[in-house]
Amino acid sequence: MPFLPIFSIFLFLVFILVNYNAAAHSCLKPSSSEAEISCPPFTSFPPFPFSSSPGCGHPSFQIQCLPSHAVISINNLSFSLLHYEPASSTLLLSPASLSQNEMNSETDFKNCSLPNRSISLSGSPFRVSDSSCSRLSALRPCPPPNLPNCSHCPWQCKLIKNPLQLLHECGLRHHFDSDERCQSDILGFLDDFLKMGIEVEWDEEQDSYFSSCRTCRASSGVCGFNSSHPKKPFLCFPSQVRYSPPLIRQKSANRVVMLSMVFLFVCFLVVFSIGTLIFRSRGKGEGSEEDPTIIYLRRHRSASLLPPVFPYEELESSTNHFDHKRKLGDGGFGSVYLGNLDDGRLVAVKHLHKHSPAGAKAFSTKSFCNEILILSSINHPNLVKLHGYCSDPRGLLLVYDYVPNGTLADHLHGNKNLYKKGSLTWSLRVDIALQIAMAIEYLHFSVVPPIVHRDITSTNIFVEKDMRVKVGDFGLSRLLVCTDTSVASGDSTGEVWTGPQGTPGYLDPDYHKSFRLNEKSDIYSFGVVLLELITGMKAVDQKREKREMALADMVVSRIQMGLLQQVVDPFLVVDGEVMEGVGAVAELAFRCVAADKEDRPDSRDVVAELRRIRGRARGVGSGGGGGGILRTSNSSNMVVPDGIGLID
Repeated sequence: MPFLPIFSIFLFLVFILVNYNAAAHSCLKPSSSEAEISCPPFTSFPPFPFSSSPGCGHPSFQIQCLPSHAVISINNLSFSLLHYEPASSTLLLSPASLSQNEMNSETDFKNCSLPNRSISLSGSPFRVSDSSCSRLSALRPCPPPNLPNCSHCPWQCKLIKNPLQLLHECGLRHHFDSDERCQSDILGFLDDFLKMGIEVEWDEEQDSYFSSCRTCRASSGVCGFNSSHPKKPFLCFPSQVRYSPPLIRQKSANRVVMLSMVFLFVCFLVVFSIGTLIFRSRGKGEGSEEDPTIIYLRRHRSASLLPPVFPYEELESSTNHFDHKRKLGDGGFGSVYLGNLDDGRLVAVKHLHKHSPAGAKAFSTKSFCNEILILSSINHPNLVKLHGYCSDPRGLLLVYDYVPNGTLADHLHGNKNLYKKGSLTWSLRVDIALQIAMAIEYLHFSVVPPIVHRDITSTNIFVEKDMRVKVGDFGLSRLLVCTDTSVASGDSTGEVWTGPQGTPGYLDPDYHKSFRLNEKSDIYSFGVVLLELITGMKAVDQKREKREMALADMVVSRIQMGLLQQVVDPFLVVDGEVMEGVGAVAELAFRCVAADKEDRPDSRDVVAELRRIRGRARGVGSGGGGGGILRTSNSSNMVVPDGIGLID
């Protein structure tokens, strides 16, 4: 009879179910002792993917809670978790031997305070962020390098000669050269670098645990994994676990038979249900699966508030299959094409390629979602308008206003046959500067919470035929939201801690060094654009001497020496009145690019000063705005929904 094998299977399933329920119970709610344990930087029970309980959360995000900090192990290396923001996919880690508890005394680099080998994250879900790698790539020793006894300290000698060896993945990537000054104490810099923390990131779209967890949570489940299995497969625990008293209490054979029959009937129903689901899923086909990018966008904003979704085929046809002749420009993660929609509208279509390296693809997707969520929440005449988007396996597409007259960089530095630089009179340059400043003021003061653009450059300022300008490319933008963890770590209001992102020459050096971002970082970038308008020169030019490669460094030194006239754009007709205005704008730019953020004006002060300069130039007076081509924005505040713009 098949009774005994079936009964054995029944007992085995009951055993698994009991253990399964016990695991679910431990993942669902922390014990009283666990709830009382402090686990910085988490202010409460660590959320998914983190967990301090075996079998819960993500197997690569298991942490050990200590009174002063949490510890996470990656490739058998222990790291102190210094900072984590719930809405981001980045962590700030420090090797455990360099954690805050062990930083109280001065570090003796000769006693191996640095790791004795390269830190590698290969084979884990984590990767070192580009911002951390860029800080090491900019590091170089002052000649001649101060080397220890290389026969006794070979690893320290290697680090002094090539600091990128400290992080294995950074040595495999290409980074732009930096014009920063050399360091006399490389080992001391690296020690401070590790103490401040290494920023690492992970890509949820490349990890099946996260997609499985989203499905699990949709059914009110709790995410975990089988910790006893070598491959640690994902498990979805029920959110409510009920315990019943043992069903088998009597020794009656009839009761056992009855229960077995009930069990067989339940098994039949389960098999029948599974078969039905499989049949229906095959009938629906692969096309029924919703894009995870769309799911992410709708989770952060109501579908009715998002811009329209375009079919990929329509945008492909509108650009003549992304014809090279229709290309308007190239960016870091894609290209922009001129599109002619079915309704006759001319638009700019940005194509963010999905067939990119894993790290580039993750950043491209974040930039895509960030730009949609922010641009669909704001409205200003000097900001580009987003008409729609498309998320497709063949590529991520954004549809913008088509601004037909190029960028400000084109007019200042582009082809002289296409753009007449002489048409940029001083009065027009002041108007352009004022329009850019008004757009920044809107982002900083009219939007709640404020938005930091993080990439104000002349290539991201688009010029219309009537020479009005619009600021675009919000892929790196960030909301200034003060999280609980940032407050606990001592962050001030209106300032967040995040890895530096931006364009060389425009990137705020204070933000690059401290990882602390606020509105004054945009003011620095705007100051560089003002210097471009005054000089007609590029923000970074490798043809210039090394100390003057960055425009800000070159012009600031000229201003300090009283030699501003040497760098004024020769295309400007400079008379006495114009030179007075140039000097006033140069003084404002000098304040904007101040090394200390506290010495920089805010965007309201910048707008007020530019209005005064324009008024004096037109003879209107300090209070007038004049006619011109400016449009003012609505003064009422725009509220951006929580949870968007938190991308590093």
